[in-house]
Amino acid sequence: MSSVPKSDALRNLYWRSEILGVMYWLRGEGLGDLVDVAIICRYLDIGGDECRNQFAGLVEEGAVVTDGPWFAISPEGLAEGEVEYATLFADLARPAPGQCSDECWCQISADEEAACGAKPLSTRPAGAAQ
Repeated sequence: MSSVPKSDALRNLYWRSEILGVMYWLRGEGLGDLVDVAIICRYLDIGGDECRNQFAGLVEEGAVVTDGPWFAISPEGLAEGEVEYATLFADLARPAPGQCSDECWCQISADEEAACGAKPLSTRPAGAAQ
């Protein structure tokens, strides 16, 4: 886990992202549309008081709705949770061999190129990294 920011504003953004991402994931995996503070505490390294405070903010913003002691992600929160979840795993997505982007490691390393299967370094424009 990355370290939690110390300032209130960044800490709130951090926990907002984490909570919505977990709620989105739980819902998507069919593990439940409703969560409580204890469930979120199990998935995230967050204290109960901090978690309750973060949920209060999420409810106030409309990203989460309450149902007694339970919380459900709203349509707005669901859209944001989807973005948070996709962003989390974006670096894991790799293009198929030969379809690499300019950011692929094979663009700067012959060993990576061989493992990746991209076009040979010799076919790159002059001045390209070798």
